[in-house]
Amino acid sequence: MKALIFPGQGSQKKGMGASLFEQFKGKVTLADRILGYSIEELCIEDPQNVLGQTQYTQPALYIINAFHYFNKVDDLGRLPDFVAGHSLGEYNALLAAGAFDFETGLKLVRKRGELMSRISGGGMAAIVGLNAERVEQLFLENYIQNIDIANYNTPSQTVIAGPLEDIARVKPIFEDAGGIYITLKVSGAFHSRYMNKVKEEFSEYLDDFEFNDLNIPVISNIYAQPYRKNEIKANLIDQVDHPVKWTNSIRYLLGHDNIEIEEVGPGQVLSNLVKGIKKEAKPLIIPDKTKPKLERESQKQQAIIIASSLGSESFKNDYNIKYAYVTGAMYRGIASKELVVQMGKTGLMGYFGAGGLKKSEIEDAILYIKHELKNGQAYGINLLSTPDNPQKEQDIVDLLLKYNVKNVEAAAYISIGLQLVRYRAHGLVRNRDGKVLSTNRILAKVSRPEVAEEFLSPAPERIVEKLLQQNAITKHQAAMLKEVPMADDICAEADSGGHTDHGVAFVLLPGMLRLRDKMMEKYQYTKKVRVGAAGGIGTAEAAAAAFILGADFIVTGSINQCTVESGASDEVKDMLNSMDIQDTASAPAGDMFEIGARIQVLRKGLFFPARANKLYDLYRRHQSLEEIDENTKIQIQEKYFKRSFESIFIEAKKKMRPEVIAKAEHNPKSKMALIFKWYFNHTSQLALNGDPDQRVDYQIHTGPALGDFNRWVKGTPLEDWKNRNVDIIAEKIMEDTADILNKRFKLLNETGKRGVSLNA
Repeated sequence: MKALIFPGQGSQKKGMGASLFEQFKGKVTLADRILGYSIEELCIEDPQNVLGQTQYTQPALYIINAFHYFNKVDDLGRLPDFVAGHSLGEYNALLAAGAFDFETGLKLVRKRGELMSRISGGGMAAIVGLNAERVEQLFLENYIQNIDIANYNTPSQTVIAGPLEDIARVKPIFEDAGGIYITLKVSGAFHSRYMNKVKEEFSEYLDDFEFNDLNIPVISNIYAQPYRKNEIKANLIDQVDHPVKWTNSIRYLLGHDNIEIEEVGPGQVLSNLVKGIKKEAKPLIIPDKTKPKLERESQKQQAIIIASSLGSESFKNDYNIKYAYVTGAMYRGIASKELVVQMGKTGLMGYFGAGGLKKSEIEDAILYIKHELKNGQAYGINLLSTPDNPQKEQDIVDLLLKYNVKNVEAAAYISIGLQLVRYRAHGLVRNRDGKVLSTNRILAKVSRPEVAEEFLSPAPERIVEKLLQQNAITKHQAAMLKEVPMADDICAEADSGGHTDHGVAFVLLPGMLRLRDKMMEKYQYTKKVRVGAAGGIGTAEAAAAAFILGADFIVTGSINQCTVESGASDEVKDMLNSMDIQDTASAPAGDMFEIGARIQVLRKGLFFPARANKLYDLYRRHQSLEEIDENTKIQIQEKYFKRSFESIFIEAKKKMRPEVIAKAEHNPKSKMALIFKWYFNHTSQLALNGDPDQRVDYQIHTGPALGDFNRWVKGTPLEDWKNRNVDIIAEKIMEDTADILNKRFKLLNETGKRGVSLNA
């Protein structure tokens, strides 16, 4: 198949078409009469230096493109299968398809060029090195209201248009994000809202013309799809102030088997764009509706799955990542800043484990990550619910807003908190279509449907009202909060390391998906909330199961702490490196000790699980330390704590908030809880430090997924944690997941054709 594409403004050059004018003398004479000047002199000599001016450029390019096309068709001996043109070049595509003759087309582009040349005060700039989603995100984050996207040229080249002063003003924003910013030499803000006056006048001019039916499919700039019948006039009018969707136009062409795309006209501008699109984007596969239904279904079943196609496209686009795969936050910096940077630099995303860290430690981590990820790479920070210490949550949100952190993993929430709503509110903007968009994205980790329902609902009115009373948000922000859910993404967390409700993925994820659909219908949100899966994902088989169940993305946890970049100590990594699927146990959670919350930890070679469970059992059965028998108290102080209860309480008085100490002094059971909780902080720190003398008391959060991963990579270089990098693990899981699904679907297809059972 053959597709011919025609360039637009920017491809003109002095001397173009020099060998063509003698060949097409009749059409040259006609053109001179219509234009009122010599087109040959303009193109070859340009004595007045006006070839670069819009009113001259457009007719000149149309003519030279047409001459090249006439010769190309003679060489081919047939019409092409498809045609397309970039902006002005679309008129040549319509000429090729028989919409009008050479003379009519020239009259149209002459008028178009004249009208566009009258526009002044506008400018355009090309942004290279950032994808369109990132450019749009920067628009929202920086409240860029007066600039539009004019051309989607390639996945990494976008052209913007707007007032000259605004085009100059925003240059540092895109350069700071890692883009190359090139101001274009044009007279107006073409393909933007600032062309509305031109559009109106051109529409009136087009009323005098009739167009023929097309005999070749023409790919429309504004839809990136073939023109439909009777829409030529409407498309030419809308093209004036709509962006050119060149990337998707070429992707549409590439979706056809064995197609050759050739540029027709002066230069190689479009040829270079096509190379970039082929390299950076996938073809758009268009089903052939002329084939019988069964044959089309067979084609779908035989489609090849690739790693980058798994999961939600909008999830990957929003976060500017190549896979629907992220690494979750592990507390106290085990999901370290180095881990987050490694993921970001390889086109992936990780969440920093801010839970349990001081404000200064979190701030240092944010500054480090922002310094290392200067080119718009993705990263996120964990925001842990701390209902017993609201000031801590407020301090972290202050940091997130101060440093413009756009991605948050909200974890351990039982209900929506004040500070989470404040963070959400400060990222809301209303676009020019009136839709509310959020630039502060929240991924909520949940394991219970009632909690998921809160995140799938708008912010609670009582919290919004309280924030208004505190002047923490504006009335405009409060109004926008009513139109969006509290989370952009819901992560259904099944049985996992650390805090866990021991949920079953095969029950939890489908239930969350149904709940999401119900809430979308209830609130009629303009953007779909994505639902992902976490917990138990340590191999490609587990990831494949999640995607088959309908996960929009996956989040890995336990497997990442046994990597080079993890913040865990080498001693802990050595222990995790040898664990198996059955080597975990359930223990009380130190941060929610009193309410009986549970965590999953490593038990192989450790006393911590048994000792932690005994402490909680004692707390549950007794009202004070004094009620515990003397032998047990001695055992705890000498063997578990290696220090006295009183010394722990004295230390707590120096570190804990006054209201916590006051409560403990007046309530013996609270004092017992405070002292017992010291053990959980202590054992966590022992593991982080890798203290060899107290190894048996390490508190190591992990789930069976890591044991499964260890078995999966046994006998490969990844068997040793010193060869495990988080990005390498991500690549392996996603690539192998695609392979597994391809093999499985092939087997399903073959067994279905034979009419035999899957296990036959």
